[in-house]
Amino acid sequence: MSTIETRLTELGVSLPEAAAPAANYVPFVKTGNQLFISGQLPMEGGKIQVTGKLGDGLDVEQGKTAARICAINLLAQAKAATGDLDKVVRLVKIVGFVNSTADFVDQPQVINGASDFLVEAMGDAGRHSRSAVSAASLPFGAGVEIEAIFEVTD
Repeated sequence: MSTIETRLTELGVSLPEAAAPAANYVPFVKTGNQLFISGQLPMEGGKIQVTGKLGDGLDVEQGKTAARICAINLLAQAKAATGDLDKVVRLVKIVGFVNSTADFVDQPQVINGASDFLVEAMGDAGRHSRSAVSAASLPFGAGVEIEAIFEVTD
């Protein structure tokens, strides 16, 4: 079991099977030592767990929960891409999209749900650069979507 998977077990998290794409794209692309993971939604068991708009029905804690689920799904895709999370050297960057009202300004706090979890799961290798931006709408009404770039080895 990889170091990351050991930490996940300690956190009580088991990785789901990586989700198949919902449109005409691939879930990840590896080029050189970089792994680009397509945007992941807060899906569990084939169902979006957090839908709606931050600032209109969803609060920051619900958004953080959605972001954490997205982060778990990012790791599931990384495992599917590499076959072994020990091949993940570090998380380079995440981009978090928050389905929010025009006056909602707490996108960084929402995306902290993913950032905090990824550092817990990956240790210092999980410290990353990031963007946290508002979106007028997200696929399937999801509250959050997150994409990532990892550094990996062969």
